[in-house]
Amino acid sequence: MNESLTPERRRELQRRLEDDYNALCANVREELLNSDQNTYAVLADKVADVGDASVADLLVDLGIAEIDRHVREIQRIEAALRRLADGSYGYCIDCGDAIVVRRLQANPAVARCYACQTRFEQEEIGGTYPPTL
Repeated sequence: MNESLTPERRRELQRRLEDDYNALCANVREELLNSDQNTYAVLADKVADVGDASVADLLVDLGIAEIDRHVREIQRIEAALRRLADGSYGYCIDCGDAIVVRRLQANPAVARCYACQTRFEQEEIGGTYPPTL
């Protein structure tokens, strides 16, 4: 167990993960319900020209992107909850070192230490700076 991650902090972080998970699931449900009402066909029927059709396409794409972003975050939270259950929470999934508690408090779903996240972003996704928390 990450020795700087006390049982109280673990419970607090687990509550935050569960709250975030529930909120994101509710957001996805709401966005999906709204997308049923605002489908491309409905938007396209209301457009007058090609420019308006482009805006309708963009709005649909933005809605899908938002849902996709929420789903990815839900997956990150589920993975963190699994790590909590199996005792590996608080340790970097790449190097195995303890993740600094301040980092976990900033983002309870984080899976990598700062150094490994930096390396991951540079190698895998082209170098986002600063690394995500």
